[in-house]
Amino acid sequence: MRKNLLDQLPLTPVPIDHARASELTAMGDVLDRLPEAVALVHEDLSWRGKRRIDPTKGRHGMAAEQVLRAAVLKQVTGASYHVLSFGLADSSTHRAFCRIGFNQKPPTKSALQKNIKRVKPETWEAIDKMVVDTAHELGIEKGNKVRTDCIVVESNIHHPNDSSLLGDGVRVLARLMADAKKRFDLLFNNRRRRAKRRVLDISNAKSMKQRTPLYRDLLKVTEETVQQAERIAEELDHVQCESMADIVAAQGIAGEIRHFVPLVNQVISQTERRVLRGESVPATEKIVSIFEPHTDIIVKGARDIEYGHKVCLTTGASALVTDIVVEKGNPSDSTLATKMIERHANTFGRAPRQASFDGGFASRKNVADIKALGVEDVVFHKRCGIEIDEMARSKRVYKKLRSFRAGIEGTISFLKRSFGLERCTWRSFDSFRAYVHASAVACNLLVVARHLIAAQG
Repeated sequence: MRKNLLDQLPLTPVPIDHARASELTAMGDVLDRLPEAVALVHEDLSWRGKRRIDPTKGRHGMAAEQVLRAAVLKQVTGASYHVLSFGLADSSTHRAFCRIGFNQKPPTKSALQKNIKRVKPETWEAIDKMVVDTAHELGIEKGNKVRTDCIVVESNIHHPNDSSLLGDGVRVLARLMADAKKRFDLLFNNRRRRAKRRVLDISNAKSMKQRTPLYRDLLKVTEETVQQAERIAEELDHVQCESMADIVAAQGIAGEIRHFVPLVNQVISQTERRVLRGESVPATEKIVSIFEPHTDIIVKGARDIEYGHKVCLTTGASALVTDIVVEKGNPSDSTLATKMIERHANTFGRAPRQASFDGGFASRKNVADIKALGVEDVVFHKRCGIEIDEMARSKRVYKKLRSFRAGIEGTISFLKRSFGLERCTWRSFDSFRAYVHASAVACNLLVVARHLIAAQG
């Protein structure tokens, strides 16, 4: 039977028979087991900067549980805050997962951003450990066999070169000074157009001989802009303001100028050293973005250079990410192997029985140190001169663990494709760490949910 028109729409939503809806329901059930996680998020939301807010006062905001679930949903779906806000307004499944009532107004994109970004990276790391502990209690992950590898998560920056970084510095400082001119009538000479032309000329130059005089002019423009910005910041400290809003605006512009000036000076210094004096500037002394100055230069052998942070992760036989660490700098993989096993022992209360690593972790010292922690078989993808007898009980065990290690590549691909670990879009190093751990939490919740669904059915 098929009607032409419906007489009346149903008052209650129809349950959705879809795999993703079932997964979200199972993920919600796992989060219900973790009231301590909600308490940690609530504690973070009770602070605004360095000032604690009384949660019993003021208008109603998003509940801690809603913030946690919205953040997990964002990482699972890969949605922007704008799309996430629409999803919470439009999708009954998403509203149910985030515990938003049918008559409750969904949060705006700005409310979602402000609340989710206030959750600290340490909180996400603690929640991730709770999810792993829950998987251990449910028998999903026993922690007897682990595999470890490193990846690079990119920062959200353009490809850095000296001319574009100088151009960024001029552009940002000129914009801030233009704001000061508009609000407080503080005069300056805008060098932005000239800097933009020099950046374009440098990119089109065919030889270093042609680029050098262009770089000299671009450096001169940048230095003049920095000097003007420092003067404007001083004038903003003493400008006459008619209202509190003007005072706040003046302090804000001066604060931003003082934030960017040292970074632009560092770019000027490294450009003079590299281009004008022909020095080879070490990676540890370089800055590759004035917007994400924490970004590291990661060189993996003779392959492409990447800009972001090295992330070391461990997974178990269940494909659960049992541990993930954001490293500073570019430490050698061989220095991380023992640390990851020690962290695993702290999480599970004991070392794993077997461990498998990529070839970059290989060293005889690592074999000895890891076995001293109680690990029976320690296998590296490449032997690097280490005998099989030193690593494993037999050649058969060695081959099985080598094959087992290859499984981490699938988990890495899963994290990059489905949970945004190809590139971090959040600003600052703390936010970078929070982003990585939030992605791990979302991934682990989905893995646990799929194990539970498979067991039921």
